Order: sequence, then C-alpha cells, then structure tokens
Amino acid sequence: MKGTIGNITFYKSKAGHLARGKGGVDGSRIANDAAFVRTRENGAEFGRAGKAGKLLRTAFRAMLLNASDSYLTSRLTRDMLKVIQADAKSVRGQRNVIDGEAELLSGFEFNINARLAGTLFAPYTAAIDRATGILKVDIPAFIPVNMVAAPGGATHFKILAAGAEIDFEAETFVNGNAASAELAIDATPTAVMNLSVNVTANSTKPLFLALGVEFYQQVNGALYSLKNGAFNALALVSISGIPAAPGGV
Repeated sequence: MKGTIGNITFYKSKAGHLARGKGGVDGSRIANDAAFVRTRENGAEFGRAGKAGKLLRTAFRAMLLNASDSYLTSRLTRDMLKVIQADAKSVRGQRNVIDGEAELLSGFEFNINARLAGTLFAPYTAAIDRATGILKVDIPAFIPVNMVAAPGGATHFKILAAGAEIDFEAETFVNGNAASAELAIDATPTAVMNLSVNVTANSTKPLFLALGVEFYQQVNGALYSLKNGAFNALALVSISGIPAAPGGV
C-alpha cells in the first residue's frame, strides 16, 4: 500500500512497509484528548515492542556483533509488535509480550543480508527442554563444500548456537552460547555436532534458541573474520513461550 489517506502516508523502505503521520498536533493534546485514545494505545504498545526488542538484542549481543544488519532494530520492533498484538488476554493499549505469542518470532533473521536458510543447507534438529533448561542443536555429519553457501574469499566457517531465557517484565535474562571449531570449507566430512546451552531448569519465562554461521579467511595460517561479519547468518530456530499454568488452557 502506497500513498496518503487522510494524515497518514504509507510507503515502502528497506525495513518493509511503513506508515507515518503528518506533524503539527500538539503533544499535550495527544496525551490527554479523548480523540487520541487509540493513538495513545498504539504508542504504548509500540514502545513496549521497542523495549522488548532491545532486551532480546542485548541477550544475543555477543552473536549480533558479528551477524546483524542496519535495519535489525526496526525489523525486530515490527515483529515484536505482532507478538504483542497477539495477546488475547489484555485490553488494547496494555497488551504485552508475556501474554502474546513469542513463537511468532520463530525464523527471525538477525542479518537480512545473509539468511540462515540460504547459508546452511545441512539438516539440523533444534530442541528446547524446558524441564532441564537445555537448548540444543544437533547436526549430522555433512560435507561443507556441498552444504554451506560460502561467500567469495571464505576458507573456513564455524557453526554457533545461542540460547536465552528472557524475563520481559523484570528486563533480565540468562543466556549462553556454544560453537564448533573453525572448519575448512572443503570436501572433508564434519564430525557430528551437538551444540547445547543451559538456562534455568523449569523456567517460566520465554526461551529462545538461535543458530548461526560465521565465515573466516585464512591468511598466512591465521583466520580473520570475513568483511566484519557482513556474510554471517543468525536466526531464531526454536522458541518456547510462557508455559500454561497447571490446569490452564
């Protein structure tokens, strides 16, 4: 949708389809006038989505330093807003991540320039065991040159897994990560990979599991990150939202 309807202009950018309103309305009027109650409700939920997105990014910060794009913040805020809007318990304006559908973020790509689905073709199994607090990814042996779409100049790669238990209300998290060794991109089969991360056992908070690939170039025996991580992939491969209360629906 493109164009202007009333005071709203719809347009498309690299971050997706967006909308913006014309300026000129006094801030105090928006904050108090009954005519802007919907605006205040939308603003509250948008702010909540931005805060939740920032917390999730912070929980995975160690990975994002090498695998993210310039529109990550806006893309994640947009998708986090969808999670909030899926809250069927709270009234409009008070909907939140806790009562929403965190699973809607499954498959989210942290680096839109290097999607995991277009980088790693080896089959893998991602699983979250809430009872033990173990988040893991199991990958059978594979031949790198056939199953990894490496950018030009890359000679080696590494598979990474990261997990996080996030308390969106307290704005805290428990996280961890695991990684394979640096492996040559050749026809030598890899060993079976079992990457696991531990968080709190029997947690009642949303759990997130991410899988990524980092590329390196070997020069004179030393490995260097390829183009500052521009080609590294990272995506959420499994999510477990809030578990139902005993006897609940």
